[in-house]
Amino acid sequence: MITTGDVVLIYYEEQPAFFARIEDISADRKRDWYQLRLLVLQFPLTEATWILRDEYINGETFTMNGRGIKIEKVTGPQKPERESLPSESEVKEKNAHVNDKIISIFDRKRG
Repeated sequence: MITTGDVVLIYYEEQPAFFARIEDISADRKRDWYQLRLLVLQFPLTEATWILRDEYINGETFTMNGRGIKIEKVTGPQKPERESLPSESEVKEKNAHVNDKIISIFDRKRG
């Protein structure tokens, strides 16, 4: 379901045409129709308001001036689940064989 703040891809005649961000969805005075305010993400930025039914907002193809239009929500790539950080004992165990001396740059005397 598309909501305010979502980025959508607008198809024109089954070809990707432009991206837009949904700025607002509000009820129209016509029953079961909504005013969809879009910020068209192109140069220069343009704002448009389309009056659409719920099913058109959520991906069903509709026509404007006899041309097929479709709205599709854009989702970013899914982030892989972050592995948990190793415990302190695991870190100590892993570094047990390392005999490096750590010298703090803050403790170093200025010459």
